[in-house]
Amino acid sequence: MPAARESLLDAAYTALARRPWSMVRMVDVAAVAGVSRQTLYNEFGSKEGLARALVRREADGYLAGVERALAAHADARERLVATAEWITSAARSNALVRAMLTGCWSERLPSPTLSAVPSSSAVPAQRRADGPLPSPADFVALVRDRAVATLSGPATSRPDASELARSCELVVRLALSCVAAPPAEGGVTDLVKAALLAPHRLGVQ
Repeated sequence: MPAARESLLDAAYTALARRPWSMVRMVDVAAVAGVSRQTLYNEFGSKEGLARALVRREADGYLAGVERALAAHADARERLVATAEWITSAARSNALVRAMLTGCWSERLPSPTLSAVPSSSAVPAQRRADGPLPSPADFVALVRDRAVATLSGPATSRPDASELARSCELVVRLALSCVAAPPAEGGVTDLVKAALLAPHRLGVQ
């Protein structure tokens, strides 16, 4: 039941914003979502299963935001600036995203294992959540590869693939550095624009 699953994940996310994960009770999550506790257990199997599903959903939302940022402009540099801005804003506003991108899980948060766990769930979405979760390095590669795929033009005008990949990874890592140590006025936007200032940086004129 997708609607109930989303309601339960919304309730869990709201509860996590108010108290440490160790103090979030399954019965309270079910009550806020307006379903029975049995429905909650049927959907996620356990509190750990709920945590993994919540982390997986936030990861998917973060990557969907990356796709939107890359599609927001026609100019390659503006696309990368928008992507860097999204990375930093998502990490600032979402503690789970920040933990996933940095690997720094505070005691307030669930910290599901990155490796896959045995799953006998009848719910396909939960079986996916029980699979391996991306590490911080995985997220860098995922965003870099999405950016490269978006920015690669037709074969006749395609920039050097290795240079483009390095530029995209540089932007991602600059954005992550701003998550760890917020910059002064101008923020990530000015840093990324400066890094991409050289005309050859993206292999395009």
